[in-house]
Amino acid sequence: MSQENTLAAWIEAEEKQLKAMPNGRLPGFLKRGQVADKSGLEVMQSVIRGELPNGNMATTMNYMIMEVSPGHAVVQGNPQENVLNVQGFVHGGWFATIMDAAVGNAIHSMLPPGKGYSTLDLSVKMIRALSPNVGRVRAIGKAVQVGRQIATAEGRLIGPDGKLHAIATTTAIIVDLQHS
Repeated sequence: MSQENTLAAWIEAEEKQLKAMPNGRLPGFLKRGQVADKSGLEVMQSVIRGELPNGNMATTMNYMIMEVSPGHAVVQGNPQENVLNVQGFVHGGWFATIMDAAVGNAIHSMLPPGKGYSTLDLSVKMIRALSPNVGRVRAIGKAVQVGRQIATAEGRLIGPDGKLHAIATTTAIIVDLQHS
């Protein structure tokens, strides 16, 4: 598939998902009562459907969760002018944010009801510069190991041309939501 076709397909998927959300994208945070009996996968699926809020950071940084399955998450973003560095390229903080979302959501999708996570460590290696005219990029996260207390995941940030823009690894702590 050509770069133009891939970008068009990504934008179409985003528009379709947004139209299917009854209340649009809900910014905010999850309340314990909303998620106490849901697995991490069920929570993430509810966020994708617009039934539960997505983090405020997703709105601020212009990305959204596109796909989630056990141990896997795809986050799609469209960097805008407000995330550029002085040279006109996308700031490394934007790379880190979208990568943290992808790898964190991959971990979250593996958690049982009553459990959450918090990032302990995130390592992002930028492979090539990114400008806002890319249109969209996708951060793909994959859980590597999810234990009772610690989880790890890895991710890749790709453009519609298939080129790799960044790689990431993370370690997260698993927390008990009832006692946090």
